[in-house]
Amino acid sequence: MSFVISIAQLNFVVGDLPGNARKIIRAAHEAHAAGARLLLTPELALCGYAAEDLYLRPAFLSACEQAVAEIAAATAALPGLTLVLGHPQRMRQAVGEADHSLCHNAASVLRAGRIEQTYAKQYLPNYEVFDERRYFVPGTESCVFEVEGLRLGLLICEDAWYPEPARRSREAGAQMLLTINA
Repeated sequence: MSFVISIAQLNFVVGDLPGNARKIIRAAHEAHAAGARLLLTPELALCGYAAEDLYLRPAFLSACEQAVAEIAAATAALPGLTLVLGHPQRMRQAVGEADHSLCHNAASVLRAGRIEQTYAKQYLPNYEVFDERRYFVPGTESCVFEVEGLRLGLLICEDAWYPEPARRSREAGAQMLLTINA
């Protein structure tokens, strides 16, 4: 059993949501035309890595949510293609809480115009040029999805350096791990 994986390793521009979304949609159409069943984008591809203090702005996170929905809709007519999209995801606030900008460094599984699942990066680097703990809240759950009968676990960058996220994915049924990086 085999299937084609395409990787959208493109020049994503920090903060250019419309331009980055166009690149991702174009890559999805090209991957589909080439027979790919899975397209991977890099970590935080939608907004560019690293958008730093933009993650603290509620309006920016709202625009990211809208762009994810637009990409899902624009790729809905690509039967058989699963898209893994790297993006920031605002955490939902409880009713009555102030609208502040807690978010995850996330990757969503898009298929047939729908967001099927979203994974939140579990290990956030905070050394040298990395300051992810300033902007993101770590996730705790695995994300396993199926493509062509193969159960795939999803990780983001630093998660691959630690055994726990991979173990959780395996326990959830993953047969192969996919790790997106910026």
